[in-house]
Amino acid sequence: MSLQENIEEVRYVDLVIDRVHEALDRIFEYRIPPDLDHAVKTGSRVIVPFGSGNRETAGYVIAVKNRADWDPDKIKDILRVEEGSLPVESQLIRLASFIRSQYGSTMIQALRTVMPVRSKVRPRTETRIFLAMDKEEAGSLLASYDRRHAVRKAALLRGLLNQGSMTREECIKDCRLSMTDLRKMETAGILEIRERILWRNPYEKLERRENRVRLNEEQEAAFDQFRENYDRGDHRVYLLHGITGSGKTEVYLEMIRHVIGQGRQVILLVPEISLTWQTVRRFYDSFGDRIAVMNSRMSAGERFDAAERVRRGEADLVIGPRSALFAPVRDLGLVIIDEEHDHAFKSDISPKYHAAEVARCRAHLSGASLVLGSATPLVESYEKALKGDYCLLSLHKRAGHAALPGVEIVDLREEFRQGNRSVFSRSLREKILERLSRKEQIMLFINRRGFAGFVSCRNCGEVISCPHCDVSLTYHRDHRLRCHYCGYETAFTEVCPSCGSAHVAAFGLGTEKVEDALREEFPQARVLRMDTDTTRKKHAHEEILKAFSEGRADILLGTQMIVKGHDYANVTLVGVLAADLSLFDRDFRSGETTFQLLCQAAGRAGRGDKAGQVVIQTYRPDHYAIRAAANHSYQDFYENESAYRKMMAYPPYGHMMAILIQAARKEEAWLAHDRVRRMLEISQAQEEDPVTILDPGPAMISKIRDVYRYVLYLKHRDKERLSDLRCRLEKVIEEHEMFAGIHVQFDTDPMNVY
Repeated sequence: MSLQENIEEVRYVDLVIDRVHEALDRIFEYRIPPDLDHAVKTGSRVIVPFGSGNRETAGYVIAVKNRADWDPDKIKDILRVEEGSLPVESQLIRLASFIRSQYGSTMIQALRTVMPVRSKVRPRTETRIFLAMDKEEAGSLLASYDRRHAVRKAALLRGLLNQGSMTREECIKDCRLSMTDLRKMETAGILEIRERILWRNPYEKLERRENRVRLNEEQEAAFDQFRENYDRGDHRVYLLHGITGSGKTEVYLEMIRHVIGQGRQVILLVPEISLTWQTVRRFYDSFGDRIAVMNSRMSAGERFDAAERVRRGEADLVIGPRSALFAPVRDLGLVIIDEEHDHAFKSDISPKYHAAEVARCRAHLSGASLVLGSATPLVESYEKALKGDYCLLSLHKRAGHAALPGVEIVDLREEFRQGNRSVFSRSLREKILERLSRKEQIMLFINRRGFAGFVSCRNCGEVISCPHCDVSLTYHRDHRLRCHYCGYETAFTEVCPSCGSAHVAAFGLGTEKVEDALREEFPQARVLRMDTDTTRKKHAHEEILKAFSEGRADILLGTQMIVKGHDYANVTLVGVLAADLSLFDRDFRSGETTFQLLCQAAGRAGRGDKAGQVVIQTYRPDHYAIRAAANHSYQDFYENESAYRKMMAYPPYGHMMAILIQAARKEEAWLAHDRVRRMLEISQAQEEDPVTILDPGPAMISKIRDVYRYVLYLKHRDKERLSDLRCRLEKVIEEHEMFAGIHVQFDTDPMNVY
């Protein structure tokens, strides 16, 4: 082989360094040494010499190529492939590239996002021993062993004849045979040793129940349209808009069966980990152990095993929250996003991606369909369906014989005038007593955990706040004050730290306070509370929901997590204790959020044969979001909300971008914020159609974990204009020394207020 041929056989890689820093957000080129040529592939995590000191650093290979783009004499060699690491699937690398370009993160942040499992975990295995001969031969051999007093081998053969197989441990302990003895018997053709992986599965104890439901006319029409399109290779985006209780899950099931029947895999996303258990329960009946569950509450071993089953094709259906979108499926045929309106599908850390947009990209890369399902879809999604960008599938009536619940709006101002100081209106109290007497169940929803909203001094008005965050501390029943942002906590004090007054008290309404009120007013009721505080432990969600579904509690009290997707036939009353808590957020989406929560809460009542009722307690009974929810009318809400957004040029009739600037020192954060604002103003000064710059200054929560936060908002009808501005700003921020140590995040069409 000539020297020239040798040179041509050398291969090179493009890789990104596994460190989050804007200065490193570019491609680096390395050479594959001959001894690693077989091991290095696209997606491999490798160790390379990096920087002037050749410090060993990890990176991910994003491309393997035959020619170098730089002078080969100046290119360093890869040192080794990192042991125990998992490669990134090539499709997920393309998805990471999409996320980086769309949401303004570094490539390594995007790669980390698409890797829910990064490291290998030692598998659990079981070794079993089987007979390798027929029973007649084995019987003759056993008689021979008995004649020769080969007691241990005879015991093994007798056990295999009686039980069919034995574990390695049983053979060693009960028959006193070593693995060496067993291997010799295997070589002689007497037995067979098989090893299998014991997958870690948190849902392995579920019992499968066959209860396939026949679709009604509306459900059948929705499925038929999906099937006809799918079978002719038309893999489009669908919006399945069905009122609560209309049977969207049954339609999902038929879609999934159809796709799996063609040998392809499905990803089903749910907004909350708390929904995983009940969702798995429903789908397990149809697909058994061909389901893989992926979420952050699982152990590292459980997540690794789930990913491996998916990668090997041993699971057809992946269920989980947002991160399950990146499961390593081999042949993706369908993605379903249930409760697509939920804000949990928008990442709150960089990169701030929206699962529906990324799912659309992944579905396109895979030749798969995407189904978005909701009773209260985002205005943006419904607008796309009306325009024809999405295919609209509608379900207008509840499945079976269930009827929509009756809804009563209670004006809390009138309750106060009538002298009622209780958490519960007179109407709600009366209805709770009725349900308790009839052995029916009740769900009570409040959008705040803890005992009270805040603690303040009645003398000087000082609110006890977190020393690390710009928020008040929440009072809990264990006489502790906690920050729900950084976790700081301290003992409750009755002495004001500002004026020394002893008139310090807790104000507001939280789940713990409501729980106390329930036990006081309804001592006969069995109450379960479900919020972030009661679900910290692994499997806590499942335990609470299982207890309620089995009738071991009369009242389930909780925050948002109890109103999303749960289905209990014996729940006939839902009470919304404070409908206004989300109505007055400093967010243009507050009306939409309130409408969605109220509809989801109301939808929990009357899902079986018994009629349901809903009581909404509010100080704003005439607000269009509350009225539309009480009338179960998405159309009424949409008409009011879309008119408001058109007038204000809010999404989907315009686009927004939030720029969050964070620093450890307040002056640095303000200076960086001021510089960004001035750069934006200068860049737009000569534009005929300039981007609108909104400058609220400090973020709504101006400090979290001792980091100061400032925010700017940009608004324009053209999303590309905002994206172009972001790219130009990123370049300046990366190169200008004044931004050293400043963290700047961009959020396109934000779902939450900053």
